[in-house]
Amino acid sequence: MAITRIGLRRFTAFEDLDLEASPGVNVLVGANGTGKTHLMKAAYAACDISKSGIGFAEKLAGVFMPSNGNLGRLVKRRVGRSKCRVEIRRGDLALETSFSTLVKDPRSPSVADTGVRDWIAAPLESVFVPAKEILANAPGFRSLYNQREVHFEEIYDDILVRAYRPSLRGKPDNRRGKLLEILRDAMDGRVTTRDEEFFLRNKQGELEFSLLAEGMRKLGLLWLLIQNGTLLDGSVLFWDEPETNLNPKLMRPTIEILLELQRMGVQIFIATHEYAVLKELDLQAEPEDKIAFHSLYRDEDSGEIACHSADGYLRVHPNAIAEAFNDLYDRDIARVLRGMAA
Repeated sequence: MAITRIGLRRFTAFEDLDLEASPGVNVLVGANGTGKTHLMKAAYAACDISKSGIGFAEKLAGVFMPSNGNLGRLVKRRVGRSKCRVEIRRGDLALETSFSTLVKDPRSPSVADTGVRDWIAAPLESVFVPAKEILANAPGFRSLYNQREVHFEEIYDDILVRAYRPSLRGKPDNRRGKLLEILRDAMDGRVTTRDEEFFLRNKQGELEFSLLAEGMRKLGLLWLLIQNGTLLDGSVLFWDEPETNLNPKLMRPTIEILLELQRMGVQIFIATHEYAVLKELDLQAEPEDKIAFHSLYRDEDSGEIACHSADGYLRVHPNAIAEAFNDLYDRDIARVLRGMAA
């Protein structure tokens, strides 16, 4: 069952925020510092523990990595003692944790995790793709991460766990085959793995990921997740800034793949600053596609982060991406007019 609601109270940058999620594609837009990535990380942590079975607060500490592992640092900063609450819902299932600024250890009895038993009884496959690419640095990373205290958020180890999964048995079904074909065309090859190292293989041979353009590595990661069955009906994909290091020409096949995954039953959350992402969704979406746009912004009166959700790109407000694009357009026209007047 897909995520239906995300509730954050005095958690990191949020004072009080509720987001009703679409079972299809959820697009998070907003200026820097409005909590897009934090919102996705909180929801991903909830999804992940449905399979790992560890405490919700413990996973939040691993995903956010507060200084010295001090869980209380995830509570929104204010004078004096405060307490936060994170609630993620999947229909009737609700997972919740609450803790105060005084709590350091996420396994402390002062942490109130509720709904865990029912939550893990209905496991949910999920994956978080960070803005920073990790596959090129994969060889040896997992063994180092598991044996040493290295300053990497847990999402980087998690993504490699999923990327290293063996391919599903048998030939991909028609829908997965179509997605892999789109990726093959975009990358001009397919991804292979040998001794923990990733390669792009095509007619010219094999090219290790450390020599491959970073945008191509992101498409290669999608290939792996589709090929090994991580992204199947009922799973959840979180992707932070898919446009990072990706040529705008590649946004068309990327959005085509995301929309097709949504049609296959994958719930998707993406945070973006890119106009091409929004416009490709607008151009490629079919009437039956379930797409919600969530604009995170700071309320002028309270100064707190608020959210406005809409089911269409043109109904999103405020839209920091469109505002920046329109400003560029207006300045360009003004320059042309000045030139004509001269």
